Amino acid sequence: MLKDFKDFALKGNMMDMAVGIIIGAAFGKIIASLVGDVIMPVVGLFTGGVDVSQAYVLLGEGSYESLAAAEEAGAAVLKYGAFSMAIFDFIIIAFVIFMMIKWMNSLRKKEEAGPPPPPPKEEVLLGEIRDLLAKR
Repeated sequence: MLKDFKDFALKGNMMDMAVGIIIGAAFGKIIASLVGDVIMPVVGLFTGGVDVSQAYVLLGEGSYESLAAAEEAGAAVLKYGAFSMAIFDFIIIAFVIFMMIKWMNSLRKKEEAGPPPPPPKEEVLLGEIRDLLAKR
């Protein structure tokens, strides 16, 4: 059983998957920064300076001046702003991955569209023999 696990863990596919997960995690951080640091400030500018990620609904009594103050006090809050940011992050990541896959597929099509490889010498010789036999 240990040998089977070793074979599984050291296969190329497993290593490819591990590299993909690591790159995906780093890519997720880049997208989160893009959304939080570049896109959302522009959205905040159009919405009058509102930080969407800090939007919340208090699920109880009381009043707090910010999400951080409500969380520090231990109040129950519905953080719909953080949720909307996560959805926005997901949409951007899904779109970028879609575009990358589309680009990779177009490269494959270009490779496949190239001229067909010449037939092997054996096929050419067999074709010549066939033609000679057909002439007799």
